[in-house]
Amino acid sequence: MNVVYTLNNSFVPQVAASIESILCNKEIADEIEVYLIGENISDKNMGKLNHQVNKFQQKVHFIPLQQLSTLIGFEFDTGGWNQIVLARLFLDKLLPEDVEKVIYLDGDTIIRGSLRKLWETDLSEAVIAMAPEPTVNKERKNFLGLNTEPYCNAGVLLINLDLWKNESYEKKILDYYKQNNGKLFANDQDALNAVLKDSRIILSPTYNYFNVYDQYSYSYLKKLIYPAKFISKEEFLKVKQNPTIIHYLGEERPWRVGNKHRFKKDFENSLYSSGWSDMKFEKGWELYFKFFYLFNGLTRPFPMIRYHIMNILIPYFIRFRAKGL
Repeated sequence: MNVVYTLNNSFVPQVAASIESILCNKEIADEIEVYLIGENISDKNMGKLNHQVNKFQQKVHFIPLQQLSTLIGFEFDTGGWNQIVLARLFLDKLLPEDVEKVIYLDGDTIIRGSLRKLWETDLSEAVIAMAPEPTVNKERKNFLGLNTEPYCNAGVLLINLDLWKNESYEKKILDYYKQNNGKLFANDQDALNAVLKDSRIILSPTYNYFNVYDQYSYSYLKKLIYPAKFISKEEFLKVKQNPTIIHYLGEERPWRVGNKHRFKKDFENSLYSSGWSDMKFEKGWELYFKFFYLFNGLTRPFPMIRYHIMNILIPYFIRFRAKGL
């Protein structure tokens, strides 16, 4: 089983926690190779990561990341997101040639069960498998040409690298990105949705579970994702009770002081057993979270109001991130 992350040195503890959660939940027969596509990873952190993975008798590979501008070949604006996420478009170039299939994970994920079933998903006729992000607005979906197809989040991907190479999907995605002047709201995630909408498998939200599934009811999420199909209410409740992969999407992240994320303890437990128990949690978020949880409580009976306010606020959050705030 091949698992890949992209990261820089400042995000090593979060990725280490994610890796720890995979290794602690793997099935006995699983052989896992972790590929870390890194930017300026220190020798000390590489040594700790190597020790962490070796204690489970698994393998880790470090792949230094060159300047992305040399790979992309045109000017682009990530709008506040770290450029390193774009490296997932170049896995066919960055990973060894004999890697035919890979699970890509964002560094802000925690695994709560075996990835075996995800890994065995049939990709014989699809280049990628990804899970839906039902709260993306209709204007953006229409712009990307998603008619009856759901918009999907790129934080968890299962990729058929052989088909990716043979069908030149990297070029197709970059061409789309370039046609939009290197500026899309969610960068390569938008491009992946637009280009791969007819060449993908839609995964269950259990493999990419984020806080919107706790903040909105099943009926409202089903309304938002329409006309795309959504999972049944029975499956939704089952996933909600015990998701396989937690994705700490947005600002409610468990390493920020004051957060009350439902799966905060999952991150903390994996972090402490990974060797990074001395990680300094981010301060300065306490007031933000007080207002955030008050806002959630007041708007819970009025999901439409919450949804529209959040759609207004998200671009501001992204601008703050661009300024490093």
